[in-house]
Amino acid sequence: MRQGGLIAPALAGAAMLVLAACEPIAQTDTPARPPQAADLCGASGYQGLVGQPRDVLSAMKFPIGTRVIGPDDAVTADYNRERLNIEYGRGGLIEKVGCY
Repeated sequence: MRQGGLIAPALAGAAMLVLAACEPIAQTDTPARPPQAADLCGASGYQGLVGQPRDVLSAMKFPIGTRVIGPDDAVTADYNRERLNIEYGRGGLIEKVGCY
């Protein structure tokens, strides 16, 4: 078998691979970033509390299981996306409201 006879089919195969690599990638409706986690505990409705004194909490009603956490409070480390947590700092101002 001649070596010259193998070059043409090899070149044709290489050309097909190069052309296949140049095909456009199909676009999908998938967003570039993953969607934000669902606000399962309703924290978005309480973001107005951030910066307020913690005393405002005493006049409010919250979902069962809500935790109001101070700077020196011990809390469990279990993660629960359905639990509302309100954290206040040493100055008594609410610093964070979230689902965890």
